[in-house]
Amino acid sequence: MPEESPLSKPFQLGNISLAHRVALAPMTRMRGIKQSGHHIPGDLVVEYYRQRSSEGGLLISEGCPISAAGDGFPGSPGIYTYEQAVAWRRVTDAVHKEGGKVYCQLYHVGRGTVAQIIGGIQPISAVSTPIRGHSFVPGISFSDAPPRAMIGPDFNEVLQQFVASAKLAIDVANFDGVEVHGANGYLLDQFFHDNVNTRNDEYGGKRIEDRARFPLQVLTAVIAAIGGGKTGFRLSPYNTFQDTEDSDPNSHWTYICQQIANLEETVSYVHMIEPRFNGNVEENENNRFSKSLERSLVPFRDILKTRGIAFIAAGGYSKEDATQKVSAGEADIVAFGRYFISNPDLVERLARNLPLSKYDRSSFYGAESPEIGYTDYPFFEEPGSSK
Repeated sequence: MPEESPLSKPFQLGNISLAHRVALAPMTRMRGIKQSGHHIPGDLVVEYYRQRSSEGGLLISEGCPISAAGDGFPGSPGIYTYEQAVAWRRVTDAVHKEGGKVYCQLYHVGRGTVAQIIGGIQPISAVSTPIRGHSFVPGISFSDAPPRAMIGPDFNEVLQQFVASAKLAIDVANFDGVEVHGANGYLLDQFFHDNVNTRNDEYGGKRIEDRARFPLQVLTAVIAAIGGGKTGFRLSPYNTFQDTEDSDPNSHWTYICQQIANLEETVSYVHMIEPRFNGNVEENENNRFSKSLERSLVPFRDILKTRGIAFIAAGGYSKEDATQKVSAGEADIVAFGRYFISNPDLVERLARNLPLSKYDRSSFYGAESPEIGYTDYPFFEEPGSSK
């Protein structure tokens, strides 16, 4: 009998029991529908997550804005109103019916939006410096609507929005947990990076202790509201997406991980993006999982392991890469993105070593018809089989 794959072994993640180590990575897909002025997940979104569910498998939702002002993408379903949470309950019910588990990723995009998306108000960020380049609104650059730096009342307001959304996700939408998004150049990550956060108060500047203060306050508040066993945290130490580039990510994220590990009640997992993966879809094939500790997630994993915090890794994995990662103890779970888009039955395909369908980048963020590149990818069929 062949040896069981490390990816097929069960795992206890916080409050939930998983049957395998393959997770759906959080991915913005922009397929929500507008209702009462806010975007909610409709029938198509329900079907998308249902298709990718598996017995004992973990799904992490797309980033859900915690407020109308925290949205950055047209068609991104949020979770800051009761109606949105009720709509997400249809998604979680579908996932649970298939035997799956699902976490809700919570985020505020900060300066990663423009006024045209958020009702004409000015975006907020750690600083007033805009991202370079164009936004998701055709013809609009981020510099056309630069953010304002957060001031006193803003901090408590955003913190309370994270807490309120976490409670909606658990109490109303019936998610199994939430993942606080502290990566990819969104609001909390804008505080972490020293090339962005040039504030001169207790929330920024040269000291990582100050730059990390607000994101860790948010994380602690969410844990207090719903429990650490239902809370995850996403980080991207080496990411340069949305103009985030840190001068010393090794020592700075070492500090962040130490603070997470030292929390009286800490998270169930930390989810990190591989150094070779820049942003959401760019991958540098010349830097595939370097073993150099200069750019490795292993030291962070080792810190978190001292408190029994699970580690999820993401970033353009193949089955071989993922198997090696879990087998070496460098990750407990591997999150797949692009190939989970094009293979709704990815878990079965990996387990049975079946060929994978190719993905189409042009439909990642919407298409002429919303189902194209979303719910129309085929499940595997044995040669000669008929429907």
